[in-house]
Amino acid sequence: MWDLASGMVICDRYRLESVLGRGVMGQVWRGRDLPLDRPVAVKTVATELLAVASSRDAALTRFGREARAAARLDHANVAVVFDASITDEMCCLVMEMIDGTTLDYLFDQQEDGRFGIASAVAVAAQLCAGLSAVHAADLVHRDLKTQNIMVRRDGIVKILDFGLVKLLSDTDPRLTTTGEGIGNLYCASPELLSGRDQIDGRSDLYAVGCLLHHMLTGETPFPTDQPALLASHHLATPPPLVAEAGVCVPRDLQDLITALLAKRPEDRPASAAEVYAGLAPYLPQPEPGLAVKRTPPEDPRRPFLVPQGPVPV
Repeated sequence: MWDLASGMVICDRYRLESVLGRGVMGQVWRGRDLPLDRPVAVKTVATELLAVASSRDAALTRFGREARAAARLDHANVAVVFDASITDEMCCLVMEMIDGTTLDYLFDQQEDGRFGIASAVAVAAQLCAGLSAVHAADLVHRDLKTQNIMVRRDGIVKILDFGLVKLLSDTDPRLTTTGEGIGNLYCASPELLSGRDQIDGRSDLYAVGCLLHHMLTGETPFPTDQPALLASHHLATPPPLVAEAGVCVPRDLQDLITALLAKRPEDRPASAAEVYAGLAPYLPQPEPGLAVKRTPPEDPRRPFLVPQGPVPV
């Protein structure tokens, strides 16, 4: 793998400054766009990791096409893709640098490790708002999880990681199920795990159901650190009720979570907009006069009170 180092300039434009995260597949760097003098996030994957694919060239071509599609996404809840590059040694995505923290980190900041209903619903609604734009562009994320969802300091939720996620999962599912560890399986849909050829937006909605259950209870739907057992649960085990973790939620909200976690895609809600509508009654109510009230800086633990609406179906 290409040995990246702090201070290196890639693509004749982006200076790498510090590592934000590492994995078997690659690295995420804090970088700087030199011509525009702005901070960026640079996600890199060594091209050699794609050598296991019989259609490596086709996968790289698809990455370029989908990176361009992701760059055209214009939604408050989707991280902006600025640039993409493919070379003989590396492919990378250059994205906006988000001033906030991951949803994964925020679990540690919650009492009992779980979110209140209004906060959990606000995060899930923003995810659905962003996914509505993603799915309208004929893209599927495929790898929603707490580590690639960020909450900005003003409370806006941002979905990260397009292009490379789909490229790698299409190339060799083992790279995302074993190469990156069990974290990639906590929200994986049954059809994704079974290797179904055609995956649509309802796979992402299954992940939203997993995340909503996790936020409300402090536990993933199937808490285990054994990848094979976790995959088996996603494929065959009925999802637990939130009440089984000692948390009371409205019946309609539980019914929505159960529908999102249905094993068959056709038994789930048909669209992210439909899920958003189901979540809407439980969103935090804005304070009277919020638009004109002078307020202190937002805290990332307080999700944005008025999530942007979904793209119409």
